[in-house]
Amino acid sequence: MLAPQRQQAILAQVRRSGGVRVADLVAELGVSDMTIRRDLEVLAERGLVVKVHGGATAPPSGVADEPGFAAKAERQRTEKAKLAEAAAAHVAPGSAVALSAGTTTVRLAQALVEVPGLTVVTNSIPVADVFYRAGRPDQTVVLTGGTRTPSDALVGPIAVASLRDLHVDQLFLGVHGLSVEAGLTTPNLLEAETNRALIAATRRLVVLADHTKWDTLGIASIVPLSAVDLLITDAEPPVDVSELTVVEITP
Repeated sequence: MLAPQRQQAILAQVRRSGGVRVADLVAELGVSDMTIRRDLEVLAERGLVVKVHGGATAPPSGVADEPGFAAKAERQRTEKAKLAEAAAAHVAPGSAVALSAGTTTVRLAQALVEVPGLTVVTNSIPVADVFYRAGRPDQTVVLTGGTRTPSDALVGPIAVASLRDLHVDQLFLGVHGLSVEAGLTTPNLLEAETNRALIAATRRLVVLADHTKWDTLGIASIVPLSAVDLLITDAEPPVDVSELTVVEITP
């Protein structure tokens, strides 16, 4: 395969999934690590990708741009499945958990449908639907009200009010992006407020974020990284996150 063909294949994958890893491209395209890195450098110089630690992502959109649920569901499918599996191992039967909106938390919901006695609080229509269709009869699901966003989250004053008097053991939060400076971020102002209400209701904040989320910024910060009790991710963070209690890597 010639370099332009290889670079076009890489670009197509970035546009389809939102990001690529060098190691995966080496295995898939049968070329050296150095060759892939040169290809990514060429694409980055043309402004078609953004190089990140261990790979590349699609160029950042505006901080207020919010992709729809279907579009996000196609990105990083393998990574999200691994994050969900790792997160499910932290959920005990009979516990009360909250799941935020997001495509990664939907995968987590699918991993939790057989956990007995579970109480689930969520502002995600797809998460609630997973338990409605496949969950156990001894599970309880509480779906907040609110205004629906493009990512199928229920947000706003009604959602916040419904969470005010609730208490859960753990919150599993999916995020649009995270960085040392901005913390956890979202492109939706009302979702930031609703996520803070979810955080206020929990004893333990667990964040699920694949490697493409680093240094991706949304218009609104939710909380600083220091508020996170456990970060579950799929690659070593490209920055110092020693302020976090635990970082769990699921390659």
